[in-house]
Amino acid sequence: MEHVAEIAERLVGVRGVVGVCLGGSRARGAERADSDYDLGLYYRAPLDTGALRVLAAELAGGTVDVTEPGGWGPWVDGGAWLTVDGRRIDWIYRDLDRVRRIWEQCRAGRYEVGAQAGHPLGVYSHAYVGELALGRVLADPSGELAALRERVRHYPAPLRDALVDNARWEAPFILAGARKGAARGDAFYVAGCLFRAVGLLVHALHAHAGTWVLNEKGAVDEAGRLACAPAGFAPRAHALFAATGTSPASLHAALDDADRLTGEVMRSLGA
Repeated sequence: MEHVAEIAERLVGVRGVVGVCLGGSRARGAERADSDYDLGLYYRAPLDTGALRVLAAELAGGTVDVTEPGGWGPWVDGGAWLTVDGRRIDWIYRDLDRVRRIWEQCRAGRYEVGAQAGHPLGVYSHAYVGELALGRVLADPSGELAALRERVRHYPAPLRDALVDNARWEAPFILAGARKGAARGDAFYVAGCLFRAVGLLVHALHAHAGTWVLNEKGAVDEAGRLACAPAGFAPRAHALFAATGTSPASLHAALDDADRLTGEVMRSLGA
């Protein structure tokens, strides 16, 4: 960890980098021995990617592919994957002004969901805020990052209401639509609808509890541990994908289970 902190201090010496925050499982104390170190590089344009390439090559002992902002897609801004002294260290760009704008949207109960490689449910915009709220600031010469992190620690009630309200109508709606696919044995379509419905429930449960969801990985299990989750939420949600089959009867049976789970979640949230 000391080595990573030293890297963070060197990163804030690069023009455009305002601060560096440790994210992921290591920030939450939930890491495994082989977990990556995820470093969020909070920047303000112009970002000196040339200087980042020089630093990355020095740290990794060879050429590293360091992207321009936006190089990995519209939501995961870009960055680099490094191996330093046997440790996997990811640099992930975050436009600090964009994070600020999204925070103001969250306070107003607004969010958006964007397509992004590696995120099958899509990137929920408030994940940007959650990353900072759950992260550990490693380097922050101006104090701007720490000040913003302090502001975003408290989950905004308007965002909570928006996510719960959306799940209340969209989850039953998408499951009802899946019935048409089930009647034709269209397992692909039904599976997609089930995935979307469970994702909506997961976001609603976390929002009700005032906890941030950063991505799909582990989100169902984490939702199942929330006090507001109905009994057996996580195993029941996982079971929906375990053996849906391809016959109309088996697909309808999976949707019946999903409908019951959806109803229980909504009742537990008072929605």
